[in-house]
Amino acid sequence: MGFDEMDVETIWMDGEFVDWDEAQVHVLTHGLHYGSGIFEGARCYDTEKGPALFRWEEHLERLFHSAKPYEMDIDFTKEELTEATKELIRRQELPSCYVRPIAYYGYNSLGVSPKDCPTRTAIAVWPWGAYLGEDALENGIDVMISSWRKHASSQIPTNAKTTGLYVNSMLAGEEARRNGYAEALVLNKEGHVAEGPGENVFLVRDGELYTPALSESILDGITRDSVIQIAEDLGYTVHDNVSISRGELNTADELFFTGSAAEVTPIRKVDNVVIGDGSRGPVTEEIQQKFFEIVEEAPDEYAEWFEFVDLE
Repeated sequence: MGFDEMDVETIWMDGEFVDWDEAQVHVLTHGLHYGSGIFEGARCYDTEKGPALFRWEEHLERLFHSAKPYEMDIDFTKEELTEATKELIRRQELPSCYVRPIAYYGYNSLGVSPKDCPTRTAIAVWPWGAYLGEDALENGIDVMISSWRKHASSQIPTNAKTTGLYVNSMLAGEEARRNGYAEALVLNKEGHVAEGPGENVFLVRDGELYTPALSESILDGITRDSVIQIAEDLGYTVHDNVSISRGELNTADELFFTGSAAEVTPIRKVDNVVIGDGSRGPVTEEIQQKFFEIVEEAPDEYAEWFEFVDLE
């Protein structure tokens, strides 16, 4: 479904609520030419206790941390961005939606240096179901190892969600889809498993979970962190500071992706190798079910993960 087909009318830009069709930027915007922007992807869930932004504080913290290596000053406080997001959700009556804050260097000059360019900030919300499809959540997806490698943190900061860096993700994902796969897996420059184009990855072996260390050129995913906590609360041992070789994927009992968009999505095949029995494994299923139980019920033991939105 394209955005023009959605019942979404308003975007917040630089402190103002503007019509969706009027949310435009100049063609000479610095961020358009050089990818000099940062962004977040979060979800608002329609919980039993009311609409709530999931781990919103952590998403905002990461947004501001992403700005630092680019010396980008966001002109709004976290509180202002929070209220703007809540008001967007209220105005459009979207108790369940995806949330996209973005900050980028705007129009002034087109030198590589953005020093004379203003920082622009915007937020959009829209309905978005399962990122890789509803069927994928139950039956899993087929992925391929991309020929494209993930850039190293010594080249570009991998702990920042930078707009331009997602060209790497686009290339990997489109390569996979051209070859009949739902998504890609990307290796880092050492040939170790890094992540998906927009997801972190977990491996299950002998009832324990493994996920690549942050030093493996991966993004410090917020859903990744949530799943680590959920798995440990369920009694699983989680190894989150490891390297995973390409070959280890083939012998895994289970594999799954995590991400704000992907949530918890099983992987049933890598290239032509079937993982486990080729279906959602029992560990993945238990963690996935617990994740969705949490975002549906907003239980007291995970209360700090929710920022509630009053629709009145």
